[in-house]
Amino acid sequence: MRILVTNDDGIHAPGLRCLEEIAGQLSDDVWVVAPETDQSGVSHSLSLNDPLRLRQAGEKRFAVKGTPSDCIIMGIRHILKDHGPDLVLSGVNRGQNVAEDVTYSGTIAGAMEATILGVKAIALSQAYGIGGRANVKWHTAAQHGAATVRRILDVGIEPGILVNVNFPDCEPDDVKGLAVAAQGVRNQALLSIDARMDGRGNPYFWLAFAKARFEPGHGTDLKAIADGFISVTPLRLDLTDEPTLTRYAQALA
Repeated sequence: MRILVTNDDGIHAPGLRCLEEIAGQLSDDVWVVAPETDQSGVSHSLSLNDPLRLRQAGEKRFAVKGTPSDCIIMGIRHILKDHGPDLVLSGVNRGQNVAEDVTYSGTIAGAMEATILGVKAIALSQAYGIGGRANVKWHTAAQHGAATVRRILDVGIEPGILVNVNFPDCEPDDVKGLAVAAQGVRNQALLSIDARMDGRGNPYFWLAFAKARFEPGHGTDLKAIADGFISVTPLRLDLTDEPTLTRYAQALA
């Protein structure tokens, strides 16, 4: 099995090394095509107004000056054009990609682009909590990653579907198992703008997320990782809402 690995945190990210280790437990034919720099939050964007710069960063390792979607296209349509991958793994992201994160995430977008191009794809992310970004439990994803991917592949991934996996913020031995979960919903009242002034008196702004307790919905990805489970959420490329489609067809046709 040929595996193509990408991420959105960049070619030097520790999560990428973690995912290479996971992929190495699944295959001896692993290729890496990742962004040259951090592309977190770029979602499914493409570089249409700038050229893509490709740099070889080691054996079967390449860096692209572009987005995760650019990397997947470059990997499948250029680097591996004569023998494409059987599977794309995207991540391991620094931080969870749950709820509305999936619409912003470059990690999810890498898997999404692979799915568009007809390759099975799984996105993987490692949640973190107390201690923040400096204390991500990569060893949890590393210990459970390969087995999780194998179980998903054994069940199968249908065309047009990608799988979103999130590892909880706990030690590997404390993981309670897998939980197949729906995409959750956060309290968006926690999103705000942090207004500041620079040294010359000019305003600038940061997107800010307040910390507050809220109860995640039962059966959601948020609830799964909060309870110590690895969340597994199938996502579909077709964004059509079938109930509304039917209702509109009856009302507007």
